[in-house]
Amino acid sequence: MRSLARVGGPRTAITALTGITALYMGLVVFGNITDYETNHAFVQHVLAMDTTFGSPNTSWRAITDPTVVTVVYVLIIAWEAVTALVLLAGLVAWLRRREEVARLLSSTGWVMQALLFGGGFIAIGGEWFVMWQSKDWNGLSAAFQNFVIAALGLILLHATKRDPAP
Repeated sequence: MRSLARVGGPRTAITALTGITALYMGLVVFGNITDYETNHAFVQHVLAMDTTFGSPNTSWRAITDPTVVTVVYVLIIAWEAVTALVLLAGLVAWLRRREEVARLLSSTGWVMQALLFGGGFIAIGGEWFVMWQSKDWNGLSAAFQNFVIAALGLILLHATKRDPAP
């Protein structure tokens, strides 16, 4: 029963979720680098708003400068890479039983993930660039999935934090 409690306990759950999220974010970075053109095209079409309804009330927001598009895409990849590395460092800290550091790193990684997918893709991409209007370049489902994973990790992490005794 003790082994079951350890394997199913909050610490193990947080460690596992940190590791899974680090792996996932690392694979996202790998995919964005090895399939650069496909994912660059996604960013290009979202920013250009060329597959949306074409309303003049929103299309003025479009960004079509190739340099800006590339800079945005490279910044996204860099943010994802740092997120993956922070979560990987969090996993290592959990495995070494350095809970305070592990909590800080996991929390930081999940906040970074939430900012990118919630703030960047859902809010800015989805609403500002009306990505929701595109049949071909709508990444809101994947963004929501990533935002929920990060939020779940943050809730689990902070709901299980033990406050020091007064």
